Amino acid sequence: MRRSLEWLYPGLGIKRWLLLACGGGVLLVYSAIFAVGVFWSPQLMRGLGMGWLHDRHWAAVLLALDGVVFGALALLLGVRKAWLFQRTGPETVGEIRSASRLARGPRVVAVGGGNGLAALLRGLKVHTSNLTAVVTMADDGGSSGLLRRDMGMPPPGDLRNCLVALADDESMMSRLFQYRFPDGGGLQGHSFGNLFMAALTEVTGDFERAVQESTHVLKVRGRVLPSTLDDVVLHAQLEGGDQVSGESTITAAERLPRRVWLTPAAPRPLPQAIAALRRADLVVLGPGSLYTSVIPNLLIPDVRAAIEETRGWVVYVCNVMTQPGETDGYTAADHLDALHRHGLAGLVDVVLVNDAPVSPDLVASYQRFGARPVIVDEDRLRQAGVKVAHAQMAEESNVVRHDSERLAQALIRIVR
Repeated sequence: MRRSLEWLYPGLGIKRWLLLACGGGVLLVYSAIFAVGVFWSPQLMRGLGMGWLHDRHWAAVLLALDGVVFGALALLLGVRKAWLFQRTGPETVGEIRSASRLARGPRVVAVGGGNGLAALLRGLKVHTSNLTAVVTMADDGGSSGLLRRDMGMPPPGDLRNCLVALADDESMMSRLFQYRFPDGGGLQGHSFGNLFMAALTEVTGDFERAVQESTHVLKVRGRVLPSTLDDVVLHAQLEGGDQVSGESTITAAERLPRRVWLTPAAPRPLPQAIAALRRADLVVLGPGSLYTSVIPNLLIPDVRAAIEETRGWVVYVCNVMTQPGETDGYTAADHLDALHRHGLAGLVDVVLVNDAPVSPDLVASYQRFGARPVIVDEDRLRQAGVKVAHAQMAEESNVVRHDSERLAQALIRIVR
């Protein structure tokens, strides 16, 4: 009994097919009776209140035949669809209900890169499947940098992390994508996922298609899109005026960046990314490295224009800790100022900040590397024209990170 009632729960779609079958059955019976009246019984036609139609014999014949045909088709289609639903197992019922719930979730576009974006996506995927990640393509270090230099392909590393974060479950394939070869000569330092995407790029001749195929392999919930397929290089002007080139060089520099830019200056974005930004209910910037993960996406003119055109909320998720080499000594308002200097003045609606205290032991550990908790100077933020949202998002282990679940819940509360 309970098994049967499960099929009537909202969101499964079976009720519409049952209604179609019932409606088709009623139409078929009524049309069949009508056909009998047309061909053999004028009295029956009058009993049905359609005696006037019997005098127009051919019109009545066509109407009866149409009713029989459409009624039979509706009945057969409804019964077939309902039967196919009924054949699925009870675990599939839950999957269908979950998929239906997620499909009604808000349209969210997350912009950034690195581990921060992956953590954000891992939390958001349980709230909505209308999820798009727009990922920076400025990475030039590690395995991604080697593949970029040796094979002339865009860096796959941040995309790989996002694909795994959005995978439907923590399957063996997801773990395999994140496996990094500890040794092995030329394989040392490479992750399997990066090599897989490199091989797919060679086989298909198209990096974008390689990313799409990887989403099928991992059963990704949502979409992962590179912000551009152009070969971009990130440059920075440091405090004191010196200039450096390359994402990994910027983070290793002894002085903080004041301004960053890309060459080419106007990379071509993916049309799907621009369309997603324009239609979004929520655009999330960060968390992650401010100058090397978040801002590089915003340096693409069409991306900035799409954020300006969106009707959804634009939220910047401020980092919990400052980052040595990028944001030493930065407050939350300093992070926002950096976004404003790079074309987002007036476009950020909300700054989401952490409200959870960081343990003294971890604070002391971070201070040895020049990092500390980001101070939330709320007055400056409000003077800049943004709303400030607070949430206890810090998760502690041997490091401090955003808690994926609590971060996602805080963002969903904003959009709802």
